[in-house]
Amino acid sequence: VQLQAYGGGLVEAGGSLKLSCAASGRTSTTLTYSWFRQAAGKEREFVAAIVSIGSNSFYADSVKGRFTISRDNAKNTVYLQMNSLKPEDTAVYYCTHMGYWGKGTQVTVSS
Repeated sequence: VQLQAYGGGLVEAGGSLKLSCAASGRTSTTLTYSWFRQAAGKEREFVAAIVSIGSNSFYADSVKGRFTISRDNAKNTVYLQMNSLKPEDTAVYYCTHMGYWGKGTQVTVSS
């Protein structure tokens, strides 16, 4: 399984970004996709996850109400819509699926 996250960039506080993670290889339409992030000097932390059945999603408290995770099984792609961004959201964002990790994409939120 190969995962490629993209869509990061520089945005002002209060702005929005939409990350995408394209999966290829022997992916699963039933297993969970997750987003994690790692800020400089900090440990990697969970951001959001989505399961296939019912598209149930789960969020870290720090992003709940601001971020939305979704998936398109036909495209093997998972998305992370990030609204009302804060400087503390600055990090490298990674997607993961079936124990595989993609290269991250940098999100920088200026104050």
